Amino acid sequence: MSRVLAVLKKEFLHMRRDRMTLALIFMLPLVQLLLFGYAIQTEVKHIPTVVFDQSLSRESRDLLEAFTASGYFDVNYTVDSFAGVTEMIDSGRAKAGIVFPPDFARNLKRGEPSTVQVFVDASDNMVANQAVAIANSIGLIKSQQVVLQRLRLGGAPYDIRVRPLYNPDGITAYYMVPAILGIIVTLTMVILTSVAIVRERERGTLEQLMVTPIRSYELMIGKIVPYIVLGYLQITVALLVGVLVFHVPIRGSVLELYLLTLFFITASLGLGLLISNMARTQMQAFQMSFFVMLPSILLSGFMFPRDAMPRFIYYLSDVIPLTYYLDIIRGIVLKGIGFQYLVGQVASLLVFSVVFVTISIFKFKKKIA
Repeated sequence: MSRVLAVLKKEFLHMRRDRMTLALIFMLPLVQLLLFGYAIQTEVKHIPTVVFDQSLSRESRDLLEAFTASGYFDVNYTVDSFAGVTEMIDSGRAKAGIVFPPDFARNLKRGEPSTVQVFVDASDNMVANQAVAIANSIGLIKSQQVVLQRLRLGGAPYDIRVRPLYNPDGITAYYMVPAILGIIVTLTMVILTSVAIVRERERGTLEQLMVTPIRSYELMIGKIVPYIVLGYLQITVALLVGVLVFHVPIRGSVLELYLLTLFFITASLGLGLLISNMARTQMQAFQMSFFVMLPSILLSGFMFPRDAMPRFIYYLSDVIPLTYYLDIIRGIVLKGIGFQYLVGQVASLLVFSVVFVTISIFKFKKKIA
């Protein structure tokens, strides 16, 4: 019993000296609970919406007001063509589009049903399901109100026709498989590279590298390149499984997907190297990687829509590389869009890559100086 107590005392003393590990032990559950307790919301509100109103009548404005008053649709854009609606949804700036026909008001006055088209971006299943349900509910409620006023109408005055785009059947695999690919790459790149420098230090081989004429950036490149190859192997296998097993359609260019994925891989590797330079033991590196992984999974839009998050959490998710890669891979695989719609996401990942790798190099120089 005394030997056990001695070991426990020694372990507690070691933890006390290792302040970073101690801080992570206490900070990790606290931060995660506070962060995810506020951020995770399954009810999607304030869906960015684009409107093409060909009627420009009091009746169309009345129905549109019902959409906005529900709190689920925010009319952020108005366009003057169907192509404008499609472009807004393709670019990701709008998740839903409402189109009023030119004869909308005239049909209502004649007592005939008036068709309203609602386009929904179904590449995000949770947002799409919410938008479809609310749009149909609004149409039903407004129809009942008009029917009570005009009992002579033979049918529902508003004929809401919802057309989910990109994933009309709502197949979960189409939405989840591309996102899981991003999670796999993040998990592998961050965790494996986060222990790279630490492992060298613990094994005593880092000192051997220091006495060689190798430079800091050369060492970093040597650490990064093998993992880039590993990342592309993972992506290839995951895409093959997605297509052959889950029948996920790839509507865009595979070559473009591979090229843009490089920015995400380098950003993830840069983050892993930064962690590796900050940690002093492999256990610390794993803990810090875990600290990064949970926000990446839960705040990037992988499991829960970002539009449902509070504004502070929404903007906080902008500093997560996976947030931008999900837009890229879902955009290319499900929407078939190209680089012209993904310039912002690619630029953000490029900034992450440069910043993370640069800080890692300077931090490594400081350690060996």
